[in-house]
Amino acid sequence: MKTSKNGIAVITGASAGIGAIYADRLARRGYDLILVARNQSALDDVAHRLISATGRNVQTVAADLNNKMDLKRIETLLSTNPAITMLVNNAGVGALVSLLESNVDEMEAMIALNVIALTRLTYAVVPAFVASGRGTIINISSAVAIAPEILNGVYGGTKSFVLAFSQSLHKELSDRNVRIQTVLPGATATNFWAAAGGSVEQLPSKMVMQSDDLVDAALAGLDQGELVTIPSLPDGADWDAYEAARQRLIPSLSLSTPPARYRTPATV
Repeated sequence: MKTSKNGIAVITGASAGIGAIYADRLARRGYDLILVARNQSALDDVAHRLISATGRNVQTVAADLNNKMDLKRIETLLSTNPAITMLVNNAGVGALVSLLESNVDEMEAMIALNVIALTRLTYAVVPAFVASGRGTIINISSAVAIAPEILNGVYGGTKSFVLAFSQSLHKELSDRNVRIQTVLPGATATNFWAAAGGSVEQLPSKMVMQSDDLVDAALAGLDQGELVTIPSLPDGADWDAYEAARQRLIPSLSLSTPPARYRTPATV
């Protein structure tokens, strides 16, 4: 089977939830797929369903991105397959408890997946995208990237990294015809909550978006050229104002002298 003219989209964390829905939507948009997750059986179920529904070419790769050898395999795949035109960095894990209640080894593992794996996969694919003059990277962050005090602080920190990293990538790569989008979901009806030791049912229903709606909104944001998409934000002008305020700060973040409020008064 020939590769689609759209190329191949690689989706991590694709065996369920947001990743599986991205797989469905991108297949229906004409992409062939490489689906990555730990559970081979679940990946196969997603692949069989999509092949039947769309006729697209769907490959699966079982890999634990917290395993260095598995991560290296996916890096090699990304760096050596010129048909790949999109990477959806969706794999991630969360935490809900406070620093005092959390296990530092589990926090380190979360950093390894949410930050290190995402960074290494991005590094693996960018040179090929630049060389071909096209490519799209979608990084799944979280609303806690801009409100890290809401949940576990390490989790918020990892998602803040994803946002900052994506903004830097956009500045560096926008003139190379490489698209970057960061998606900041709020509470979403997926297995994230159970995996993190909580329950989405404990949240008010008005706060919880269905994962289908989330992905459809995120792809609409991609179509509109957004760098940052917050699927639940009612008024996009609020993000524009937030970003404009951040941009106004930048010229004053490194100056030769401190302002008057930080100068120590003279003492006699």
